[in-house]
Amino acid sequence: MTDTIPFLKLTNEGAHKILSAAVAKAAEMGVPQCISVVDPGGHLICFTKMDGAFVQSIDSSLRKAMTAASYGEPTGHMPEGVDIKLAIATDGKRINLPGGLPIIVDGHVIGAIGVGSGTGAQDLEVANSGLAALESTQKFD
Repeated sequence: MTDTIPFLKLTNEGAHKILSAAVAKAAEMGVPQCISVVDPGGHLICFTKMDGAFVQSIDSSLRKAMTAASYGEPTGHMPEGVDIKLAIATDGKRINLPGGLPIIVDGHVIGAIGVGSGTGAQDLEVANSGLAALESTQKFD
């Protein structure tokens, strides 16, 4: 058993590439969004609130990204009831709304994107467009 493992890191440049692609998709859709990109620990790397996006979605976009990074899975798929208990247990940091996707490269979670201010389907579409900016990322439906 080894004491260390290889580690991939999402760079600031990579995070901004994801953010720019997501902003472009949201603008194309005509749906202003709040978009957060975080590292694997859920720490914010970059963020934008597009003109017209809901102010309350600043927090939800970050929580979606933090949740996706922590779990390594898209948000919005947890069974009802359990999601509320986890939200309470984490002081609202665990969120189960669609629009959070982990950024996974070669099986390593290197961060996540969280999008909020549209419908769940719109948020997810924008998040997926952000992921598509990095060729080697795992894709989600």
